[in-house]
Amino acid sequence: MKSTLFALVLLLGLNASAWADRVKDLASVAAGRTNQLIGYGLVVGLQGTGDGADVSFTAQSMKSMLSRMGVSLDGPLSDFEQGASAGKIDIKNVAAVMVTAELPPFAKPGQKIDINVSAIGKASNLRGGNLLLTSLRGVDGEVYGIAQGALTATGIDANAAGSKVSIGVPTSSRVPNGATVERMVETPFESSDHVVMNVRESDFTTTTAIVNAVNKSFGEGTARALDGMSLAIRAPADMSQRVAFMSLVENLDVVPGEPPARVVVNSRTGTVVISRNVRVTAAAVAHGTISVAIAATNEVSQPNPLSLGQTAPVQNAEIAVTEPKNPMFLFQPGVDLRQVVDAVNQVGATPSALIAILEALKSTGSLRAELIII
Repeated sequence: MKSTLFALVLLLGLNASAWADRVKDLASVAAGRTNQLIGYGLVVGLQGTGDGADVSFTAQSMKSMLSRMGVSLDGPLSDFEQGASAGKIDIKNVAAVMVTAELPPFAKPGQKIDINVSAIGKASNLRGGNLLLTSLRGVDGEVYGIAQGALTATGIDANAAGSKVSIGVPTSSRVPNGATVERMVETPFESSDHVVMNVRESDFTTTTAIVNAVNKSFGEGTARALDGMSLAIRAPADMSQRVAFMSLVENLDVVPGEPPARVVVNSRTGTVVISRNVRVTAAAVAHGTISVAIAATNEVSQPNPLSLGQTAPVQNAEIAVTEPKNPMFLFQPGVDLRQVVDAVNQVGATPSALIAILEALKSTGSLRAELIII
C-alpha cells in the first residue's frame, strides 16, 4: 500500500506587505549580549549517592571548606576519605559538581538567575541535594554571581533485583533563581555615540530595510549599515531618552529579505522542509522499486500402492517478481515548490524516496537550492 507523502512547506513572502516584522524580531542590540558563568561547588545531603572515597578531590574540597569555617580535622586525608567508618563525615553523601549559568544582558546586582548543576565525580544521583555557597566566575576570572540552594532533579534512577530503570538524567539538575548577581558587566550602551544592532541572520536586504525604516521615521542619517550583519543608529546621549528612542526603533515594522532557497531533510524521521524560493531546472525523474516475493509450500509425497516406497516431505518454492508501473515525470525549467511536491505525490513517493530524488537532483545540478541533511 502506497504511503502518502506529507511535506511541510514554508511559503514565505507570498504577500510581502502582509509579512512585515518588528525590528526587535529581526535584530538585537550588540551591547545586550549574554555572558556565560561557571563555578565549582559541593552538593551535600545526598542519600549515599555521592562520590564516595574513590574521588579524592571531593574529600579535599570538603576538608578545605571545613577548615576555612574553623573546623579542624585531625588525622591524614586517607582517614577522612574512609567516611563514617572512621568517625568522620560520610563522603558518600557529598558530590563535587560544576555550576553553570547565563548572565542576562544589563543584569544588575541583586537580581536572581537560574543555574545548572552537573556532577563531575562518581555521584549517581543528585536528588535531594543542597548546593553549598559557590562563586560563579566569568571568562575574565571575576566573580559575577553567588549560587546556593536546594536542587531540583527530575531524573529517576532505580535498581531492584538486577533490573534498572532510568528516566531523565539524575546527575544533572537545576536551581531556579539559585544565584544572585554580584557584579555588572560593563557595556558600551551607555557611553557610545551610536547603538550597534546585529541582524540575527546575516542578510544585506534585511539590514538595508531596517536602515531605511529608521531613517524614514527619524530622519536621514540616523542609521547606517556597517555590513550585512550590523548597523549603527545615532541615539540620544541622555539615558532616559536613549532607552525610549530604542523602544521606538524596536517596534518599527520592516519587510525582511527572503531567506536563501533551502531544502532541509531529516533522514531519521523522513521530514522534508522546502522553502518557497526552491527552483528546479529541466530534469526527468523516474521512481520505482522491484519487489521479489518468495513463498514456500510444505507437502508430503505418498508412494503408489504396493510400490514399497516411503513417504517423504517435499518443499515447493514459488518466486514472483513485480515492478510497479510508475511513470517518469518531467520537471520543466523554473519549476517552483508546489509543482515539485505535486509531481512527487503523483507517483506515490514516500519521504525516503523524496530524499533520494532530492539528492539526485542536487548531484546533477538541477536543484537550485541548498540541500541540508540532518
